[in-house]
Amino acid sequence: MNFNKIDIENWARKPYYEHFINNIRCTFSMTVNIDITDLLLELHTKDIKFYPTFLYMVTKVVNAHQEFRTCFDEQGNVGYWQSMMPCFTFFHNDDKTFSNLWIENCENFAAFYSCYLENMQKYGNVKDIVARKNVPPNTFPVSCIPWANFTSFNLNIFADGMYLLPIITGGKYFEQEGRTLLPVSLQVHHAVCDGYHASVFMDELQEQATQCRQWLIIE
Repeated sequence: MNFNKIDIENWARKPYYEHFINNIRCTFSMTVNIDITDLLLELHTKDIKFYPTFLYMVTKVVNAHQEFRTCFDEQGNVGYWQSMMPCFTFFHNDDKTFSNLWIENCENFAAFYSCYLENMQKYGNVKDIVARKNVPPNTFPVSCIPWANFTSFNLNIFADGMYLLPIITGGKYFEQEGRTLLPVSLQVHHAVCDGYHASVFMDELQEQATQCRQWLIIE
């Protein structure tokens, strides 16, 4: 859980960071339909749940790029975590509420999937906004709205506008021209991410889905 402070004076992104922190503090979101046709087929064949698979995929992309791990530490220093873990929402069907749960980042899908199942068994019935306490600082938020195949999604944080980490939301997948598509929304802070980085995120998420047979192993 190493936090690496950024030397702002020698940071190539300094003018952009300072502009979008001091002059025009803003976030932006992008929603893209990810083709999960082959991924779903593989999941059904191997009897693997979709949601933890989605969590694993986005965690892999987040950890592949410093831009998605950049934030402030408790002292207000800007820097980036060496690695991050997902803190995700899950739904309570009986009373239509949700809870947040974080799980450890794992090197491979089999270990991640096992960790997900174990934690859901332990905390899945906890009725609190945070089901597993002591949330580590190196987590990022992920959620899913499986009831709507939205075309856009934006989460508004009414604070000081200094939340730099990505916010990822999946929607309800749907059929179109013989393919199955999943709407995915990514919200980022312009101080650390541009449209290029958001596009890279979506491209690599699509690559994860397309190449699922290479890593979707639980044995």
